Amino acid sequence: MKKTALVSGASRGIGKSTALAFASAGYNLVITSLNSRDMLEDTRCEIQKMGMECHTYLGDMGSEENVTALFEELKYAGININVLVNNAGISHFGLLQDMTMEEWNRVLSTNLTSAFLLSKYVLPDMIRNKKGKIVNISSVWGASGASYEVAYSASKGGLNSFTRSLAKELAPSNIQVNAIACGIIDTDMNRHLSTEERREIEDEIPAGRSGSASEVADMVLKVVESPEYLTGQIITLSGGWY
Repeated sequence: MKKTALVSGASRGIGKSTALAFASAGYNLVITSLNSRDMLEDTRCEIQKMGMECHTYLGDMGSEENVTALFEELKYAGININVLVNNAGISHFGLLQDMTMEEWNRVLSTNLTSAFLLSKYVLPDMIRNKKGKIVNISSVWGASGASYEVAYSASKGGLNSFTRSLAKELAPSNIQVNAIACGIIDTDMNRHLSTEERREIEDEIPAGRSGSASEVADMVLKVVESPEYLTGQIITLSGGWY
């Protein structure tokens, strides 16, 4: 039977590239998006053109109500998740003192609570089968912190600790949990950077450029297909930057 990967935030960017990489590797997909229905459908169509099955869900993965509804759909359809990629994420750029409670909660919910909820709901089957892979998409800012991005940095730092802790908890069940800490990746999340700001950052990166979403996707697939002894790791993909 073909394996199935669930990728959150898969309507564009890293999530879409990751979903397509898994489809190319012979996985069926379950993909989610907060509200980008048309782009999510575009991703589904590309996956189906590769000959793979794809189930879509539109909703906030930081909401337990939505995650419960998603897994009820999957149970009804007889879909079992073998790989979970917690990719859903947003950024917030600005001074901490100007940030509202609503903005803070939105970042933490999208970037961290969604990983908790999706992991919680995939685990019963993974534990029962004594097999499974979870990959969390993190950031170099989760370790070093970024000025004007306190909430984002805090959420990714939390995701790193979540990764390490859950990996230890699940190792006896033969379930591997790892994270990829991305540097500057050429996606919509970094569109707030001006051309000059981007050039200044890329001058600091030893590789001399931003990474691509497809490079992150390739790394995710490599981690999933790596030996089972690899778990609890925060793997940096930054062109040597951090």
